[in-house]
Amino acid sequence: MSDRNIRRFVGGLSAFAVAAGFAVTAGVGVAGAAPGSVTWNDGSSKYTRTVSNTTPSEGDIVTVSTKFERTGGVVEWIQAVKDLHPSCLTYVSGNTGGPEVASDYVRVTGNWPVYPNISPKSQTFEFNYRVGADCARGVPLSTTMHYGGSLGSGTYSNKGPSITVSKNTTSTNLAQIASAQVGQATNLVATVTGGAQGDAVEFFDGNTKVGTGNLDANGTATYAWTPSTRGSHTVMAKFPGTVRANASQSGQQTIDVAQVDAGSNTAIGAVTGAQVGRASTLEATVSPAGAGGTVLFKDGAEVLAQVAVNGAGKAAYQWTPTTAGSHTIAAVFSGRDGVVGSTGTATVNVAAKPIDNSESATAIANIVGAKVGVAQNISAQVTPGNAGGTVTFKDGDTVIGTANLDGNGVASLSWTPAVEGQRVIRAEYSGAGTVNASNDDLSVSVAPATNGGDGGEGGSAGSLGGGFGSLGG
Repeated sequence: MSDRNIRRFVGGLSAFAVAAGFAVTAGVGVAGAAPGSVTWNDGSSKYTRTVSNTTPSEGDIVTVSTKFERTGGVVEWIQAVKDLHPSCLTYVSGNTGGPEVASDYVRVTGNWPVYPNISPKSQTFEFNYRVGADCARGVPLSTTMHYGGSLGSGTYSNKGPSITVSKNTTSTNLAQIASAQVGQATNLVATVTGGAQGDAVEFFDGNTKVGTGNLDANGTATYAWTPSTRGSHTVMAKFPGTVRANASQSGQQTIDVAQVDAGSNTAIGAVTGAQVGRASTLEATVSPAGAGGTVLFKDGAEVLAQVAVNGAGKAAYQWTPTTAGSHTIAAVFSGRDGVVGSTGTATVNVAAKPIDNSESATAIANIVGAKVGVAQNISAQVTPGNAGGTVTFKDGDTVIGTANLDGNGVASLSWTPAVEGQRVIRAEYSGAGTVNASNDDLSVSVAPATNGGDGGEGGSAGSLGGGFGSLGG
């Protein structure tokens, strides 16, 4: 439909200067684009409208151009061009400056001549738009134009070409699932590109949908899945698609769902005869029995030691109380593969130190050349040397082992450092008879593991280097 009012006058050629800087250009090409054109005549004027891509996707730039030609008659001066477009398109640029931009049109004004038989025989006006996320998908959206010129004006409805925005292409990725256990919630996390915040993502265990999550602002959806059966499970995420985005799905992940961990019980054996300055054995028994995990012994809030659990489910530590009275001892089992942790407590009454007891002194031999993964002898000298008893060696809070004193008051064992850097090694003498307990600390620098074959020899050579340090009380 057209409504053109003819005005018969010819503008002066000097008005052509207004068009300085106006260029006739082709639309920007888009890979896979489907351009479209429509041509119509009105009187002695011919109009050609072209859309660079009639099936764009969200975010694409579309160029809409209108070409004006005269097929006869006299020159016409184009004085205003109004390009109408869907409001979901956003104006980006055009090939003439200073346009009037509204939500659904762009209008330019000037004075551009179109001659029927001399140059310029045509004028082309281009407008570039970005396709918005709010565009309806799969629905033809109309475009058209109005104009005003020296010979009249034209109002054209839905001349086109129409633009049909394609649905977004999407991809779905399921994050790696590290582990899963019967009865325990495991987060399934999917990331969808091309979706929008709030869109649903479905999670499947085999062919069974186990739940749904919604995309957040980062395009990620999460669902807490609680498997009910052990064994092999094939898990995947599906984006079912929306009115604006096509469906997609992730690859499958086959995971082994483990049986739920068994419970455990930790008990501390009775401690009798505890005394300030004298070592008493704290023994924790974990059931079900089995090697693995550690027991952290605590006296109230104070951490005493961390001890590995042996094959019989036991962990023992020689504890030397420093204060008399009632002590609450806790044994905290860390848990192991297939077994959850637990805590046992016991109340131990500690007697005061006898006034006729004698003091002892403990000194650790200097340790030189310690390396990660290399066995290293560590020794401690206790004075008086004939008192008997044991020495417990610790790396920080972790018990390395316990050794008996020999006839000369020396206790030693082998230590293989597991961590490089500065370590504090402690020797805790248990006390015996009428001799009180004592301890000594030594700062040791542990070098990183080496690939050479001489690491073991180096560690052995430096085990007792430097002799015993000064006696400590």
